[in-house]
Amino acid sequence: MTRQKEPAFTGETMSAEERAAWLEAGRRLFAKEATFVLGAAALVQIPEDPLPEVCFAGRSNVGKSSLINALTNRNKLARTSDTPGRTQELNFFNLGDRLMIADLPGYGFAKAPKEKVKAWTAITMAYLQGRAQLRRVMVLVDSRHGLKDSDHDVMKMLDQAAVNYQVVLTKIDKLKGSQADKCVAETQAALAKHVAAHPVVIPTSSAKGDGIAELRAELGALALPE
Repeated sequence: MTRQKEPAFTGETMSAEERAAWLEAGRRLFAKEATFVLGAAALVQIPEDPLPEVCFAGRSNVGKSSLINALTNRNKLARTSDTPGRTQELNFFNLGDRLMIADLPGYGFAKAPKEKVKAWTAITMAYLQGRAQLRRVMVLVDSRHGLKDSDHDVMKMLDQAAVNYQVVLTKIDKLKGSQADKCVAETQAALAKHVAAHPVVIPTSSAKGDGIAELRAELGALALPE
């Protein structure tokens, strides 16, 4: 079955009052203190916490840490680097005791020893397939390059594991208006083939703030209620 065309944001299906409340709930969530919990280098180190959890996954250097910093208004909460593969643990952050956020090692190219890449990739995949409190995987995709084979491989694995995920386009400010619209449309069309994918794609820019309020609102709907 082919999905019907969806709006760019879930909030666009709402009335003005509903959308304002949706955005405000997201703003309030991310106004709360975000604290680093730990970096897990092995499955046994992953925190056992009842909080609902979302994680950020994507190719190396896609901008996961930058996006987390933009969402939380903290420049250095998540470690950023121009060198792909610098996030080599599963890093967990507690957001106001309402939501746990996990920043995962990037998949694909990384400047690290092959055995080390293999090890943290195995941990990441085991986490994605076996985390009971994981509410959604945010699959980050560089809007300049679109979905790659490695993205499709991860999404197929999540489909098979019945783990809900949503694509977030990063660095959307690098594209012109028509290019950005085309990228969103093509990504949404590709997601129609994936059974566990959320149909709404969120284009974002950590540098310019595009889509940040909407992404906060999406995540706010997954958090514990106030």
